[in-house]
Amino acid sequence: MNPTPDALPAFLGDCQTRIERALDRWLPAADAHPARLHAAMRYAALDGGKRVRPVLVYATGQAVGADTELLDAPAVAVECIHAYSLVHDDLPAMDDDDLRRGKPTCHKAFGEAEAILAGDALQTLAFHVLAHWAPGALPPEVRLRMIDILAMAAGSRGMVGGQMIDLQSVGQSLAIAELEDMHIHKTGALIRASVLLGALCDPGIDSPLLEKLDHYAKCVGLAFQIQDDILDVEGETEELGKAAGADAARDKPTYPSLLGLDGARARARELVEDALASLRALDHRADPLRWLAEYVIARRA
Repeated sequence: MNPTPDALPAFLGDCQTRIERALDRWLPAADAHPARLHAAMRYAALDGGKRVRPVLVYATGQAVGADTELLDAPAVAVECIHAYSLVHDDLPAMDDDDLRRGKPTCHKAFGEAEAILAGDALQTLAFHVLAHWAPGALPPEVRLRMIDILAMAAGSRGMVGGQMIDLQSVGQSLAIAELEDMHIHKTGALIRASVLLGALCDPGIDSPLLEKLDHYAKCVGLAFQIQDDILDVEGETEELGKAAGADAARDKPTYPSLLGLDGARARARELVEDALASLRALDHRADPLRWLAEYVIARRA
């Protein structure tokens, strides 16, 4: 299902405004002691980015009929984890990037030590938010499950593990199954967590629906990464908000390098169709999830 011309941009705009306000509420004030650390955290987390992960929290919550007031905190938590990962990925010891979201990376603006600590603090803030928001609104076992899902998605069996595989793969020749395994961890794990956290804001959700939503998220996460790889080849630095051509410069294995651009596009399309099939049982409230599946392979940044 394709969105009407204004439906998706309006939905994205509403969600982006909402997550910006929620992040501003949960992040420490820039002048709170120690001020330089808190300023770096706010610099890294606010005012930029597509906010795909929190948007998925909101869209999934809407799809399952969750209380909309419960969605802000999980959205903040996943975005804090994402922001921390970008701060650390950009460091000289990792990808050594100077530009992120159209502005100097955190370590360029504040220093390497400050950026490391800002990333550490954003990571721990995510779990503080999930532990303390809306007391009594969800059963304790649901809240604990959400904390566990995010911890696993962010750790050595998820995003961080995927980053380690990525570092070890530079200059290597990977089979397509190995590349997909890397990105299921590096990119896909946090996208899957975003969908699951949004779904669990309806504490009565049944396991078959949760499994369908998880499959949707797995497909969308891989399609998102394929489009990132395509944009690294075709995109412009000014449009991307980060350096174009970085993957090729670092000799990283990518979908276009393995499948060619046309093959990569075909694989992304196949994943989107699979994701959409997982939503067939859901009504119009799931339309934003459908639009987002199309959006991840149509975006230019």
